[in-house]
Amino acid sequence: MKLLTFSTLFPNEQHAGHGIFVETRLRYLLASGKAESRVVAPVPWFPSSNPRFGEYASYAKVPRHEVRHGIQVSHPRYVSLPKIGMRVAPLLLARAAKREIGRMLDEGYHFDLIDAHYFYPDGVAAVMLGKYFNKPVVITARGTDINLIPQYSLPRRMILWAARNAQGMITVCQALKDEMVQLGVDPDRVTPLRNGVDLQRFAPLPERDAVRGELGLNRYTLLSVGYLIERKGHELIIAALPALPDAELLIAGSGPDRARLEALALQLGVSDRVRFLGPVAQPELKRYYNAADAMVLASSREGWANVLLEAMACGTPVVASNVWGTPEVVAAPAAGVLMRERTPLGVADAVKALRAAPPERSATRRYAELFSWDATTEGQLRLFGDILQGRSTPLWQPSGVRP
Repeated sequence: MKLLTFSTLFPNEQHAGHGIFVETRLRYLLASGKAESRVVAPVPWFPSSNPRFGEYASYAKVPRHEVRHGIQVSHPRYVSLPKIGMRVAPLLLARAAKREIGRMLDEGYHFDLIDAHYFYPDGVAAVMLGKYFNKPVVITARGTDINLIPQYSLPRRMILWAARNAQGMITVCQALKDEMVQLGVDPDRVTPLRNGVDLQRFAPLPERDAVRGELGLNRYTLLSVGYLIERKGHELIIAALPALPDAELLIAGSGPDRARLEALALQLGVSDRVRFLGPVAQPELKRYYNAADAMVLASSREGWANVLLEAMACGTPVVASNVWGTPEVVAAPAAGVLMRERTPLGVADAVKALRAAPPERSATRRYAELFSWDATTEGQLRLFGDILQGRSTPLWQPSGVRP
């Protein structure tokens, strides 16, 4: 089957880690040999690549077309409007992508189905495009698109419109499906397909002690991975360190809260035990996962946190907040410990509990091996095949219709 993968959540030359979980799932799907895909991953339009504009300038540097892991990726530009952007984002995304998709069709790539990721605005835009090009649409819900954005009335109405008009929906955990049902979505039309982990990329290193030495680690080591924003809860882990006097914390990631987090560590007198690593590429991240004694995730919201499985695949157990899909990931003692409360004390108590009864690192790795991508790939192929079975989609012809 021929797919068109559509999402603003997809890596590019400038942002190699952005939406990498979408790319990874797609790569495993294509590796089955039963599907092919091209990707349309819009990026915000910005007029200048001058470095003084910071993150905005990086959008201007994203190439219009690139090939990643053998997959052709297009990056049309869409206008992102301050203040009112959330209301009109689906329409702007659809308009930006329409010409690029039409070009693909005119060049002979007659895809069967739009595989969209993130319900709002991406999924809503995908349904608009599906109607315009007469193609079925499957939308994958991933977290904030369902557990936060529907709190706003207009996006909630548009999400429900997209849910009614999509031919299929996927959630990355059962908790997100339950939330969609609470919003009014038909449960029979939602398929939970959890994320997997790349067991080759993330694996135990035999020279773990040597790696710890190279990284200068000589205390009990905690690792926190994620964008530096309040939702990820890095500040809770920093605030737990006074109760963990022999522990050090590594924080991998970049984001707007770095200065605030550095100030907090200084205020609490633990700055000598907190190391900010900045953004870390996956090959290097594997070394940090292996070197850590525990990976800590204190998020307030998560659909399916891939970093948990990545750490476990390296043999490192986790401490995690008991939110959304996380209990579905941390579901056995070999995986780690769930916090009883999402507070600094909750973090400290969970770390102490893990240290009191740590699983064997080999057992943690075996637990992660239960989460290969095979079942997810099979589930996608089955769902897409059921949707396409018996459907005869005519070749696209240009029309005056606008999404």
